[in-house]
Amino acid sequence: MNNFLPAVLTIAGSDSGGGAGIQTDLRTFNAFKVYGCSAITAVTSQNPFEVRRIDILPIESVKNQIESVLDVFPVRFAKTGMLGDGKTVECVAMIAEKYDLNLIVDPVMVSTSGTKLLEDSAISALQEKFFPLAQWLTPNIPEAELLLNCKLTTSDDLKEAAMQLYNKYKCNVLLKSGHAIHADKVTDIVCFEGELYELSSPVVEIHGNTAHGTGCTLSAAIAANFASGKNWQQSLTEAKAFVYGSLAENRMLNDNLSQMYPPVKNYSNLITWEKL
Repeated sequence: MNNFLPAVLTIAGSDSGGGAGIQTDLRTFNAFKVYGCSAITAVTSQNPFEVRRIDILPIESVKNQIESVLDVFPVRFAKTGMLGDGKTVECVAMIAEKYDLNLIVDPVMVSTSGTKLLEDSAISALQEKFFPLAQWLTPNIPEAELLLNCKLTTSDDLKEAAMQLYNKYKCNVLLKSGHAIHADKVTDIVCFEGELYELSSPVVEIHGNTAHGTGCTLSAAIAANFASGKNWQQSLTEAKAFVYGSLAENRMLNDNLSQMYPPVKNYSNLITWEKL
């Protein structure tokens, strides 16, 4: 297998602005030198500042996209993003179980601009049928609050939340907590096999909506690293460094618009771990 190019699948929504979703997943896969396949669950009309329209694709379309890939390509890992509604969640869960997919699940529920990207009916389907199939779950704080039905305000809250999610869904958790713990660094909480860690990078000074797509980029990078045979700690380190670098080396598209972009440098040396 080491002689073959790893294949990775993203199952997510299309972002017409190119900053998140399928577009950034494939860009990330390419940066990590894995072969990217895709299944589009929804078409969004959006830019970094707003989501104007969401069209969820028919179940048969999603099902056929995924199965046409899995029937031919030796997909080593798959990541999921925006799934849209309960029927799509159930469909993807059924296929993931049938094909025994290794899953990195980004539970996309709300866009950076504040638009809901997941119907209420889908939340119970995610929790009951989908999360237990995942190897890793990568929620942000608002998503964790929604899943646990509580407010997370302190460092201890976040650590307890990561452990609760791990115990509840029997999968490893990377809780994206941003600046919530330390003002001078961006720290996530990792729960791996019941052990807690802090995973940190320096703060990047950004302007406007440059951070649009950070969650998609992180989960796609994790999937790509796992598909390449890297261990869990190396995979998360390089994914965290890639997000940091994508922000640090953002590209200007006009005088008022900058977007994160795959970095030239490797920033892994700036990433730190602390066992809790």
